[in-house]
Amino acid sequence: MTEPLLSIRDLAVQYRTAHGPVDAVRGASFDVEAGRVTALVGESGSGKTTVAQSVIGLLASNGHVSRGSIRLAERSEGPTELVGLSERRWRHLRGRCIGLIPQDPGNSLNPVATIGASVGEALRIHGWRDRRKIEARVLDLLERVDIDDPETRARQYPHELSGGMRQRVLIAAALALEPELVIADEPTSALDVTVQRTVLDLLDRLREETGTGILFITHDLAVAADRSDDIVVMRGGEVQEEGPSAAVLTAPQSPYTRTLLADAPSLAQVVERTPPAVDPGARPLVEVTGLRQEFARGAGRAPLVAVDDVSFAIPKGTTHALVGESGSGKTTTGRSIAGFNRPTAGSIRVGDVDVTALRSAREFRRTTQLVYQNPYGSLDPRQTIASILAEPLENFGLGDRAERADRVAHHLELVSLAPEIGRRRPRELSGGQRQRIAIARALILEPELVVLDEAVSALDVTVQAQILRLLARLQSELGLTYVFISHDLAVVRQIADTVSVLQRGRQVEHGTAQQVFDDPQDPYTRQLLAAIPGTTFREADGHAQEGAR
Repeated sequence: MTEPLLSIRDLAVQYRTAHGPVDAVRGASFDVEAGRVTALVGESGSGKTTVAQSVIGLLASNGHVSRGSIRLAERSEGPTELVGLSERRWRHLRGRCIGLIPQDPGNSLNPVATIGASVGEALRIHGWRDRRKIEARVLDLLERVDIDDPETRARQYPHELSGGMRQRVLIAAALALEPELVIADEPTSALDVTVQRTVLDLLDRLREETGTGILFITHDLAVAADRSDDIVVMRGGEVQEEGPSAAVLTAPQSPYTRTLLADAPSLAQVVERTPPAVDPGARPLVEVTGLRQEFARGAGRAPLVAVDDVSFAIPKGTTHALVGESGSGKTTTGRSIAGFNRPTAGSIRVGDVDVTALRSAREFRRTTQLVYQNPYGSLDPRQTIASILAEPLENFGLGDRAERADRVAHHLELVSLAPEIGRRRPRELSGGQRQRIAIARALILEPELVVLDEAVSALDVTVQAQILRLLARLQSELGLTYVFISHDLAVVRQIADTVSVLQRGRQVEHGTAQQVFDDPQDPYTRQLLAAIPGTTFREADGHAQEGAR
C-alpha cells in the first residue's frame, strides 16, 4: 500500500499563555493523498489553522507540538518526520515541498514589492540566480493562474490588483517550485462568490495537472462538499469525523457534523419564516427612485458613478436584499438609504421623511439604523456593553438612569444574551456575541427600518444561522423592515422577500425572491446563482431522497 503524501498521527499542540497552557489541538489524526483534496472544516477555534501551521512549521512563538507525528512523503528524500525539524531543514522544505496559500492576500503580499518580485521570491530563496530565468518562470506562473497581461501585472503592486487577482498571485507564488503538498488556508473566504468559483476552478485544474495534494482549510461546508475528496471535521481541537466527502456529508455520524450541515445556508433551510402579509393598497415604508451616487476623483477626472438609476420599493415589515459583487454599489445604496450619503440625483423616502432633503440626520436616526459588517470596528473598545447600548438613549435624552438600565437589560434579552454580558467589553465577546450587541444597539431606539450591511458574512456557519434566525424572529415580533446587503445569495434566499441585483452600480434585476431565484432573467443573475457552492451535495442529497421514495 502506497504511503500517504501527508500522515498526521495523534497530533497535540499547546500554546503558552499568561493563564497557563492551552490545548489547541488534541490527538488529531488524518491523511492527505497525492493528487487529492482533503478539506479540514470547523468553526473558529476548532484548531484547523493550528494543524496547518504545524504542518508547515509556522506555529506562533508561544505554540509547540506536545506530542504526535507529522510525516511527509518527500519525493527527493523519502518519508520525513516534520515534528522537531531544524529551521535549516524547514527552509529547505518550505516552498519546495510544501506551499502555502494564506487567507488574506491584502496582508500576505509585500505592499512595496512588485507582483513579479513576490512570485519570484521562493525561486530566489531556493537558489535560482539567473534573473532572466526567474522572470520567465514568473510570467509563466502568472499565465497559468489566468492573470491577463502577465508582463504588465508583474510590474504592478498589490494595491493595483483586485482581491481575486491578488489571491491568484498567492497561488502562483505557492506553486512556483511545484511542491507536492499545498496548504490552502481559507483561500476564498473573503472573495465574492463568482471570484471564489474561479479561484477554486483554478486550484482544481492545477492539482490535476501537477498531482499536488491539497490540504484545504475552510469553515464553509458547501465549498468542501463541492471541492474535496475527503473531509476532516474538527471541533475544540479534536477530530469529530473523517472520511470520503460523499459519505461524511450524506450520512454524517457525528452530531456536530449534522449541526454544521443543518446550519449551512447553501445546504439546508436555516430560517423558517412566514413571509409577512402585505397590504397591496398600503404605501411602502421605503421608496427609492432613480438613485444616482457619484464620488469626486480629483481635478481633471470624471466622477466615479457608484450607483446609476436604481429604483425599488420596500413594503413595511418585509426584507429587501441588495446583492452583487464588490463594487456593485450595494453598500453605497444602503448608506444612502440610511442617510450617510447625499445622492447626486434621485429620491429616497423612508416613511414621511425625504432622506435626500435631510438638513440634520439626528432625528432620522430614531427611525433608521445601520448595522455594519464588522461589529468590532463599530463598538467602542473602552466602554462596557451596557454603556454602548445606553449611549443612544443618553444622546436623545430618553429615560432616567434606571429606565435606561431596564431598556439595556431588555434588549440584551431580546438578542438572547445574558444580563451579565453588560459588564463586559467588546474584546471579551465572541464575534457572534459582538454582532448581537450591534443589532441590539441598532434596535434600542425602536427604529422602523434597519439596514444590515453584510451583517453575517464574517461569521461561522452556526453563528451565522443563529443571527439569521434572530433577525427573522425580531422582524416577526417587532414588525421591522430590513434592507439586507449581501454577496451571499444562499443567505439572501433564506431571509429576503424582494431582491435587487446590482452590477457595476446598475440594477440588472428586481423582483420577489422567488422570481429572482427560480426564474432569473439577466445573465449576471444566472452567473451569481450558478456560483453558489454546494451543488454536489444538493444533487447527492436529492438523489438520496429520490431513492428513499
